[in-house]
Amino acid sequence: MTLEEIKIQSHGLRGGIAATLDDPTQKGFSQDDQQLIKFHGFYQQRNRDKNIPNGEKNISFMVRGRIPGGRLTAKQYLKWDELADTFGVGSLRITTRQTLQIHGVVKDNLRSLFQGIHSVNQTTAAACGDVVRNVTQPANPRGLAELELLNEPVNLLSNYFQYKTSAWTEIWIDGTKVDLPGEEEEPFYSSAYLPRKFKIAITVTGDNSVDLYTNDMGLAAEISNGAIQGYFVFAGGGMGMTHGKAETFPRLADLIGYIPADKIVAVAEAMISVHRDYSDRTNRKHARLKYVIAERGVEWFRNEVEKRQGFNFVQKQIPPWNTPRHLGWQPHTNGSWSLGIHLICGRITDNAHGRIKTALREIVQTYNPSVQVTTDLNLILQDIPATAKSAIEKILTSSGYEWKSPSPLFDRSIACVSLPSCPLALTEAEPVFLSILQKVEVLLEKYALQNRPLILRMTGCPNGCARPYVAELALIGQAANKFTIFAGGTASGDHLAQLLAQNIPLDAITDVFEKLFFIWQNEGKTEELLGDFIQRIGFETLKERLALG
Repeated sequence: MTLEEIKIQSHGLRGGIAATLDDPTQKGFSQDDQQLIKFHGFYQQRNRDKNIPNGEKNISFMVRGRIPGGRLTAKQYLKWDELADTFGVGSLRITTRQTLQIHGVVKDNLRSLFQGIHSVNQTTAAACGDVVRNVTQPANPRGLAELELLNEPVNLLSNYFQYKTSAWTEIWIDGTKVDLPGEEEEPFYSSAYLPRKFKIAITVTGDNSVDLYTNDMGLAAEISNGAIQGYFVFAGGGMGMTHGKAETFPRLADLIGYIPADKIVAVAEAMISVHRDYSDRTNRKHARLKYVIAERGVEWFRNEVEKRQGFNFVQKQIPPWNTPRHLGWQPHTNGSWSLGIHLICGRITDNAHGRIKTALREIVQTYNPSVQVTTDLNLILQDIPATAKSAIEKILTSSGYEWKSPSPLFDRSIACVSLPSCPLALTEAEPVFLSILQKVEVLLEKYALQNRPLILRMTGCPNGCARPYVAELALIGQAANKFTIFAGGTASGDHLAQLLAQNIPLDAITDVFEKLFFIWQNEGKTEELLGDFIQRIGFETLKERLALG
């Protein structure tokens, strides 16, 4: 069956999932059900480590939460921490969609894991699949009132576009044997759901820490008099592409217009319905809203959305972006403190880099802070009393983990999971990213550029999970230990990086970077950031200077 047929005939996303769960002879799910389990918040994977014999590459699962805005209570964070030890490989992974993942779960533990997540009012339902994914928002370490206002619309959209089938509760929580029940109504999605995923980010004007332009839909709230007055609405962003396929490409979202605050659901429903009705259901690599807008035009899209929502957009200019820093100690408006902790690739684990997972658990158990994970894979502890600051620093220092960002280079530089767990990865990213950062840091110091906060991102394939195509400098997996290099995104996140070089071996990357930094240092203006420098001199000029063709 095609994936569209699988969804339509799944009996409300049930398929044969329950039967397989209850069959002790099965370690994994059928090809058809591997598509459906994504809607339940998990993926079937194999360990692709080349050092492990094929016969030992056992099936396991990656489980992802649906955590609007990345906001967690202390109790919820501790439950995720506990479940990662009990049912996973002992680590938590923050994602660029501002949620948590547990890797290495075996089939027999899935139901217990989901019940543990449910016990603290969390879910994995619709964390993956052809639906509206986790809605993101800026981190708010200082407890700013204008950022607190975003909690309500983030929760509103997350709840509104949650699917209606009760399959997740039936299969994972009630433990009831499901025997092909009648199909349930999905008044918005229909039984075929969306052609592919749909990503939403909400921020305030001026703060683009969520990389708003990379989303299918972005909302930038205009705030005055202590309330959201309206939203600047963006549409058509997306990072994924395929090497050698010109019909696939990364794209930045377009500003569609401005709406009053009370129209947020109407505009979201109209935009997502255009994706539902017009995106390609025959080719999943061409099934994102960005391709509809690229091919039919922004004006067509605006008119179609206005027709569906029943009102017109207002055209006005959005203020400039000025993304704040979230790391380190920051005073909270309620008199407490927040601590932004830098995590290498968002990995919360005890390993050779230090015992950060144990340290965080001790801090959360002792001081009961609220937690927010960020779209840049960092973690923020909030509501910490001033009297606890030194004790918390002592716990973190004793862990041996470099919890303070070593330099501005590390603040927003991120990599995807890649090999050995991701089935799409062409090469490594997370496992080698720290060494890449350290080499780049040496080069920045060599050319006296260390005070210019370069944004570097790395992925193991061109699907763009670490948002590389808006980075100032990016490495994208092309083949085993070979990468394409993209450059020219900006710190503001509103410019697209372009292809600089192809098939660069891993051990030759720093040579290309050194040539680039030499030109930047000699021809850049005082304190000019790399992305701004590339935008100013022009991409083709840069390629000529680098002699990269």
